[in-house]
Amino acid sequence: MLDEKMLIARLIKGMRDGAIELPADVTSKLKDAYSKETGDIPKMQFKAILDNIKLAHDEGLPLCQDTGIQVFFIKAGYDFPYLNDIHKAIPVAIEKATMEIPLRPNTVDPFTGKNPKNNLGHNMPAVTVELVEGDSATIHILPKGGGSENMSALWMLTPTQGFKSLKKKVLEHIQFAAGKPCPPTILGIGVGGGADMAMKLAKKALLRPLDCTNSNEEIAAMEKEILDAVNELGVGPMGLGGKTTALAVNIEYTSRHPATFPTALVVQCWCNRRAIIKIDKNGVMT
Repeated sequence: MLDEKMLIARLIKGMRDGAIELPADVTSKLKDAYSKETGDIPKMQFKAILDNIKLAHDEGLPLCQDTGIQVFFIKAGYDFPYLNDIHKAIPVAIEKATMEIPLRPNTVDPFTGKNPKNNLGHNMPAVTVELVEGDSATIHILPKGGGSENMSALWMLTPTQGFKSLKKKVLEHIQFAAGKPCPPTILGIGVGGGADMAMKLAKKALLRPLDCTNSNEEIAAMEKEILDAVNELGVGPMGLGGKTTALAVNIEYTSRHPATFPTALVVQCWCNRRAIIKIDKNGVMT
């Protein structure tokens, strides 16, 4: 059986880990980028980032003052018995985490600006559920900050434009964004479906570890091509110039209507925070 109190505690821990501990794959990419930089200014920016990561870990404090909106992606088996328990526990855990970690209260009414100060609100929390074969579940927690989220984009391209135009749009957008999304960034790209599906895929792409390319070799080659081109722009860390503008490009895709080619871009700052919770059919959490 799934223990409700333990589930809430585990969700809070996941949000705490997401706010304070940068995943090892992200830190590794940042260290590698630091070692490759030769200019004094980008080198200094990377050192400040790496010092920030260590300080957050040592002091148990959030990596960034913008602790984001807590976004949840749940992949659950058709035979997983505790989906309703998770849905009930998430808002309780968010409210507790806001006070205990603490998380900055970031959810405001879109029209009045009123802040409930608990990271909840109308149609919040942000939870996406994907049903798959099996009897276990995986909860991905993605704290998404506002600065990088502002640099999201959607292009309704035509099928004849295809990948060449997709790449051009991404490069133009990253050049325009400059230092606004706190580079070096991680770029999540969603292709296909409708506009809403493309945007969801782009955000979901940010969940993939930075050292894992797309399992489709052709898509993996596209990821590398875009990443190399983005880094040739010279935007660099914090937009101050340098060899590394993006740490990774992750593409996810689905089928499209023959008359459409929707392409979405969700930008993540260098502080690519995320956490994972796994729950088996017996309620055991790891």
